Amino acid sequence: MTDLAERWPLAELADVRDALLAAYDDPSRGYHDSLHLTEVLDRLDELADAGVGFDPAVAALAAWFHDAVYDGERDAEERSAMWAEEALDGTPYAAEVARLVRLTETHDPGEDDPDGQVLCDADLAILASPQQRYDAYVAGVRREYAYLSGPDFAAGRVAVLHDLAGRDRLFHTPYARETWEPAARANLGHELEQLAAPRDARGQE
Repeated sequence: MTDLAERWPLAELADVRDALLAAYDDPSRGYHDSLHLTEVLDRLDELADAGVGFDPAVAALAAWFHDAVYDGERDAEERSAMWAEEALDGTPYAAEVARLVRLTETHDPGEDDPDGQVLCDADLAILASPQQRYDAYVAGVRREYAYLSGPDFAAGRVAVLHDLAGRDRLFHTPYARETWEPAARANLGHELEQLAAPRDARGQE
């Protein structure tokens, strides 16, 4: 078994784990792959080690399911949540894991939602990566949208970045805001500058 497989929380549902691993290993995925899942689980561990309080089993299961379906369509989070509801039916986790997966569409958990906060923070922690990893993340996202022209992808990417950069805060837990937010905002600003430069060079707004 791989290290990632060993991090699955429910040994009695190994078949579910294997189906999820196969989904994340789909070669059509550029960024939302097994490395992304590993990094989200790592960030959950980091938050726990920092003393952030949350339910580790629920958060880990939500991490496993949060990109279970990823094909570039808008309802991927909903389909991932439905997969969680079906796969975890009969366990104490189904409804809560599905709720958390749905949260990753907006990354806007409530103030009284520690499990939602840590999952959303762990999912967006890629934004605070060192430059080499951040560049690889952007390249991976581009591969997932290879069917779009360069200008169309750039326009969509700019919209996503502006939405993120315009938020009062990217992260919800105090640890993530202190540790990840400055680097994340610097990366967002740098990428926006890079996307704007070619248009400026052509004299376009």
